[in-house]
Amino acid sequence: MTEKKVLLTGDRPTGKLHIGHYVGSLKNRVDMQNSGQYDPYIMVADKQAFTDNARNPEKIQNSLLEVVLDYLAVGIDPAKTTIFVQSAVPELSELTEYFLNLVSVARVQRNPTVKAEIQQKGFGESIPTGFFIYPVSQAADIALFKGQVVPVGDDQKPMLEQTRELVRTFNRYYNTDILVEPEGIFPPEGQGRIPGLDGNAKMSKSLGNAIYLSDDEDTLWAKVKSMYTDPTHIRLADPGHVEGNMVFTYLDIFDEDKAYVADLKAQYEAGGLGDMKIKKYLFEVLNQELAPIRERRAQFAADKSAVLDIVKTGSEKARIVGQQTMAEVRHAMGVDYWG
Repeated sequence: MTEKKVLLTGDRPTGKLHIGHYVGSLKNRVDMQNSGQYDPYIMVADKQAFTDNARNPEKIQNSLLEVVLDYLAVGIDPAKTTIFVQSAVPELSELTEYFLNLVSVARVQRNPTVKAEIQQKGFGESIPTGFFIYPVSQAADIALFKGQVVPVGDDQKPMLEQTRELVRTFNRYYNTDILVEPEGIFPPEGQGRIPGLDGNAKMSKSLGNAIYLSDDEDTLWAKVKSMYTDPTHIRLADPGHVEGNMVFTYLDIFDEDKAYVADLKAQYEAGGLGDMKIKKYLFEVLNQELAPIRERRAQFAADKSAVLDIVKTGSEKARIVGQQTMAEVRHAMGVDYWG
């Protein structure tokens, strides 16, 4: 029997998860979990969330349960996947501290993902140190669990490469092979990121252009009605543009009837098909996908103490694994002074 590969992934608890997360990672996680090929760990990265939300702890506290509810609603099964909280495994901090001694400030500064996010968040000269070094913390998250595969977006390739570098450096410095170089699993070309309702390249909680997995039908319809289409398509008879039209972008992603979508596109481009008609159709497609998720979420939310118990049990299991790895790390470094 083939040994299962350790898979590690996770999310920052800074709000409910949206359909961008669903298409970009959550569906794939469920498929990998159910394949029987992996031993999955999913981390709720609360400590990482503090790196740019330190003055708003309530946001993280309130979001943690919401993120776990979204996990369970889409089909993450705690009997198959270990769901745990980052701060409940203090060994992650210890390994991060050791890793920080193996990487230079200049190397961290060169990380293009960090540079882009610093610019996006507008820190200026006031970059929190925790945020600056979070790729090192991410490397520790993966290495502590000896993660072999890490599902990531294309924008996280630099993070993964830095993790591989740190693992190689550690193993070389301390003449060991206890830590594992992870492999990335990347989304297929053209997939992995859904644009926002407003046409912005990124669906984001902070931009207010997202459809959440927990949105009810009325909220979903209101958001679909507000979607960016074609500003030149003023009258019904006007030929419309499909490219850059978010309704058709979403239909391409969510509607399995590709032939019908192609027909709608042809009608729209020829003129005679109104925006509201295609928005109503998109709403039906999205609601069919999200209704069972919404229903399961409500069932789990009815017993929040049971959900917290799931995370507590997962965190306890994850800590046992972390303690075992750190015992090996300390031994390799020669800091297990009392055996």
